[in-house]
Amino acid sequence: MSITKPSIPKGTRDFSPDEMNKRNFIFDTLREIFKKYGYQQIETPAMENLSTLLGKYGEEGDKLLFRILNSGNFLEGFEPDDLASVELNQLSSYICEKGLRYDLTVPFARYVVQNRNEITFPFKRFQIQPVWRADRPQKGRYREFFQCDVDVVGSNSLLNEVELIQIIDEAFNRMNVRTVIKINNRKILSGIAEYIGEPERIVDITIAIDKLEKVGWERVQEELFQRGLAEGAINELKSIVQVLDLNNIEKLDFLEKVLFASESGLTGVKELRTLFEYLEILSIKTPVEIDLTLARGLNYYTGAIFEVKALDVEIGSICGGGRYDNLTGIFGLPDVSGVGISFGADRIFDVLNQLEGYPPDASQSTQVLFVNFGEKEELYCLPLVQKLREKGIKAELFPGNQKMKKQMSYADAKKIPFVAMVGETEMTNGTISLKNMVTGEQAAILFDELILKLSV
Repeated sequence: MSITKPSIPKGTRDFSPDEMNKRNFIFDTLREIFKKYGYQQIETPAMENLSTLLGKYGEEGDKLLFRILNSGNFLEGFEPDDLASVELNQLSSYICEKGLRYDLTVPFARYVVQNRNEITFPFKRFQIQPVWRADRPQKGRYREFFQCDVDVVGSNSLLNEVELIQIIDEAFNRMNVRTVIKINNRKILSGIAEYIGEPERIVDITIAIDKLEKVGWERVQEELFQRGLAEGAINELKSIVQVLDLNNIEKLDFLEKVLFASESGLTGVKELRTLFEYLEILSIKTPVEIDLTLARGLNYYTGAIFEVKALDVEIGSICGGGRYDNLTGIFGLPDVSGVGISFGADRIFDVLNQLEGYPPDASQSTQVLFVNFGEKEELYCLPLVQKLREKGIKAELFPGNQKMKKQMSYADAKKIPFVAMVGETEMTNGTISLKNMVTGEQAAILFDELILKLSV
């Protein structure tokens, strides 16, 4: 009998201990920043009812939902002829009632509605969990990936958008990743749709122009034709969204003149003006640019939309989000505005790997290894290791009296910077022979000195 070589599904990845240490650097950095700004952590199930997920991400998003077959005999009651006559989407609705979550925002909206009586508004939450999309795997695009979301609901204030920009700025500066924050407003896009005479096709327009950077204007124009837009409307759209040689204030002045007849469009312009007024008095290191081609095809955005690009690595957006005023309304809780952003942990991980941007201790799991010389030395070293751990120092005692070469190889493989050796002489003198595995230097020190050295 042949044995099938084990594998994992396309678009998923295993992570080694070294890689997990690096990933945890990302998670820990973001978690610390989120908490500093007053956000509280929640978690939601990996699966949601399809009734919760469907219709929230647009036509293309619905196609990317991973559906879960009902338990037991999910084809019970179906005859072969029935299966042949039922359309695939209709069949799926019969045999699948649940799906893997596509993002963390819709589950969060569902959570808010279900727990509204226990929540204090405005409610500031963060969430770090995996999501799944039945997408075609490619560089920087996975079927299973982690999102790190931070949202606030129950407040219309633009101060929330400002705070999210501050979080983005601090996060990527702490991770030493040079970025640019692209910003737009869905109200402006609605105003543009009115201006070109296609107000009912705002969804078609946003889905198409959101692909502009990836596929170019010719492909976008072709898609807009297929979606039924007139040639004149498409040309007018191009003349607006491709205004590239103006600064932020000049773009807003331009839009104010073009969209003078659109109440929605002028509201969007006013919101962005206010946002930039706030940013002027803050020390934001990251450039923030208005990008009129930024649409983010998800249907639930209603105000400001954000996207963050890495400047030194060619990869898709590594963070994005926006304002959503109506998301909880579809679950029975109207008039609750929210805004949030999502950090793509897997893309950030890839960016930091390419830039070799991790701090030196990011992959370090243990600070000091105690060599095991035998039973008597074990009994002497065990309390020392415990005291180090109580001080927050990551320490190990090698499990077993193996040859010194094997124990030192273990320290090398785990990139442990220090090895402590305690034999007969050290136990008599009350000292520890400490070897620096990077420089090769070795010296006898007292235990209190070891604590001070490793606590730095």
